[in-house]
Amino acid sequence: MIQQRPPLPPFTFETACQKVRLAENAWNNQVPEKVALAYTIDSQWRNRSAFINGRQEIVQFLTQKWQTELEYRLIKELWAYTHNKIAVRFAYEWRNTENQWFRSYGNENWEFDEHGLMSKRFACINDLPIKEHERKYFWSMGAARPEDHASLSELGL
Repeated sequence: MIQQRPPLPPFTFETACQKVRLAENAWNNQVPEKVALAYTIDSQWRNRSAFINGRQEIVQFLTQKWQTELEYRLIKELWAYTHNKIAVRFAYEWRNTENQWFRSYGNENWEFDEHGLMSKRFACINDLPIKEHERKYFWSMGAARPEDHASLSELGL
């Protein structure tokens, strides 16, 4: 039985926005095994300089990521979409074990199969050290961003 992850391509503005928010919520929940289910078995990623192939490597990558990027909170925003592709921009905040805070900015290009599973993900990310008082994301750890929380555009990011 083939798994489906609605919304399915072809995307409209509304369904592309929904897909972006679902991805944001999943990453904010920080459960690598659940996040990996949104990707094809043989999904291909480039994340910074890491090349990741398949769900097992996705789980390993995310497990390590969230062990080093502490108090991780993410906001994604739709940039563009086509039939089965979505481009997003994002920013997330986190701190390292030395309590240095960062805001990481980036762009992702996503490609989906006909079942709504992401088959390709290409991410470019830059880290900016920030002071703790410069943080903008304060919702509960491991939870989705509240519906009334400001978007990237509203925050001027």
